[in-house]
Amino acid sequence: MSKITAAITGVSGYVPEYVLTNQELETYVDTNDEWITSRTGIKERRILKGEGLGTSHIAVPAVKELLRKTNTKPEEIDLLICATTTPDMVFPATANLITAEIGAVNAFGYDLQAACSGFLFSLATASKFITSGQYKKVVVVGADKMSSIINYEDRATCIIFGDGGGAVLLEPNIEGLGIQDEILKSDGNGAQYLHMKAGGSRKPASIETVQAREHYAYQEGQAVFKFAVKGMADVSAEVMERNNLTSDDVAWLVPHQANKRIIEATANRMGLSNDKVMLNIHKYGNTTNGTIPLCLWEYESQLKKGDNLIIAAFGGGFTWGAIYLKWAYDPK
Repeated sequence: MSKITAAITGVSGYVPEYVLTNQELETYVDTNDEWITSRTGIKERRILKGEGLGTSHIAVPAVKELLRKTNTKPEEIDLLICATTTPDMVFPATANLITAEIGAVNAFGYDLQAACSGFLFSLATASKFITSGQYKKVVVVGADKMSSIINYEDRATCIIFGDGGGAVLLEPNIEGLGIQDEILKSDGNGAQYLHMKAGGSRKPASIETVQAREHYAYQEGQAVFKFAVKGMADVSAEVMERNNLTSDDVAWLVPHQANKRIIEATANRMGLSNDKVMLNIHKYGNTTNGTIPLCLWEYESQLKKGDNLIIAAFGGGFTWGAIYLKWAYDPK
């Protein structure tokens, strides 16, 4: 019997219509387009506008489009994992809201929270349900409405984040394609540098926490940058080394879109030229769990069956990792 691997057989993405430009941010905080672009690579980001709209309203259209593209019926889905840092509610899980909305009546679902590494961790987790032989169709969603936890008077964070997301379908493969290896890491000592101070069980919401603006993302940029450069580069190089891959063997680096300089440092460590690096940070900023599926969605037409991809991410907590996969289909 051939070994079963978990392969991505379809990908989709969704971004809100509203475009928040660097020029508009200049009216909010003391910054300018040149400063933002030179330090982050970001020119604009998308924002989900409208009363009562949450992360599920980004995820649902992405999943519906995924099902349409792959000719998959909602009732065929066995499991849906939603990687998000901005769930619609503390409970129920956003995954459950998504499955209800799309009519996936036979699927169970849950959320996975690992900050910006959540989609990577979810992909690795979902693959185990496939390779075990237990399930045939697993959807992994990565989506965030980061604008809901960003203080637009804080220059350190408001220039970075945007809203958006994407989804992939995982199915069994016996051709040796799909996920080959992964390295996943976490270090809770990094929590002090990137976190949200209030809203959890340690510090529940109160008038005082709201007035102190403690329900927004807090980041010490220089510290996070330093750890991210080393973390993403180290695991990307390690996964290549232990699978005997050279830079010539790798077709694409699919990096989390946090900062263009972090992406460039990772590519340099791997020996990859810029034309092998997926990049859309200039258009969407850091959509947290949405960045990697959005990259796969935008570059799907350039991917060929058998291409070696290294997917890498770094997130608050700290969390980081890399996945090596072989792309499973040619452009459609």
